[in-house]
Amino acid sequence: MLSTKQRNGVQQNLLAWYEKEGRDHLPWRQTDNIYHVYLSEIMLQQTQVSRVMDEYYPRFLKRFPDLKALSEATLEEVFSCWSGLGYYRRAKNLHATSQLTTPTLPDTMKELLELPGIGKYTASAICSFGYNQSVSVVDTNIARVLGRLYAKETPKDKELWEIADSFLNHVEARSHNLALMDLGSMICTPKNPTCKSCPFEEECLGKNEPELYSQKKKTLYIDKTLYYGIFQRDDKVAMYRSESGMYKDMLELKELDAKAEGELLGTFKHAYTKYRLEVYVYKIDMEGDKAVWIDKEKFAEAPISSLTTKALGLLNG
Repeated sequence: MLSTKQRNGVQQNLLAWYEKEGRDHLPWRQTDNIYHVYLSEIMLQQTQVSRVMDEYYPRFLKRFPDLKALSEATLEEVFSCWSGLGYYRRAKNLHATSQLTTPTLPDTMKELLELPGIGKYTASAICSFGYNQSVSVVDTNIARVLGRLYAKETPKDKELWEIADSFLNHVEARSHNLALMDLGSMICTPKNPTCKSCPFEEECLGKNEPELYSQKKKTLYIDKTLYYGIFQRDDKVAMYRSESGMYKDMLELKELDAKAEGELLGTFKHAYTKYRLEVYVYKIDMEGDKAVWIDKEKFAEAPISSLTTKALGLLNG
């Protein structure tokens, strides 16, 4: 472990690095609006920073500028504005939380953890980045930085949080946490970290442990073939409310058991989470039960996934 003197020196080096290199230009770091901070944390869970900053974050805030506006919207309206971000359960939890917390989110970890979709990381991020409280934050980037700094090859979550608590700079906790996050994103990356530029280079206990700096796990993808049918009546398409899975409550096309006898509109490849999909889309002449008819001009506003959007695009192919 680092001595108290080493820890204090590393903390100061970290803050000096952050002052020069940190990403303070990110809009959610330039506000004390708790809703804005919360929204950014939910969006950033599965989406690149640049895409959130340039597109999704400003678009969502324009449509739902505060928790009250979000709480008064329908789930379909929220899904529509979330379109393209994927992992729609995040949007559903965001909407549910807004209905429980208007006009503002609570300011304690205990209360935040009781809300839909808010785990320990998100709760701590809201407390640190939004309420400027002296609490530790551990995301994937910070876990990697601390694991390498303390030479922990496969630390459990409990141990990482204990390390984060002991390493926390209580005087400047918010900047400390943001600096660790940026360090993991920009310098202490999963592959090929630029150690010579790291403020922890001298004190890093894991710098001579090569296994800590290699990407051991490779994603094992599952190949899958899907068949969808499009039934069109005039300018409307029959769609169906998903009742389970990652697209629960969203609209999907009719899934077929196998290749259909109808006209093949086209095929495409699509990937999400651990799946690599080959998708076949047919024009069919029958609708199923519980069809929801969506006008072709309203596709962009409908709560549909990027997979379904690709399939519908074949109508005009």
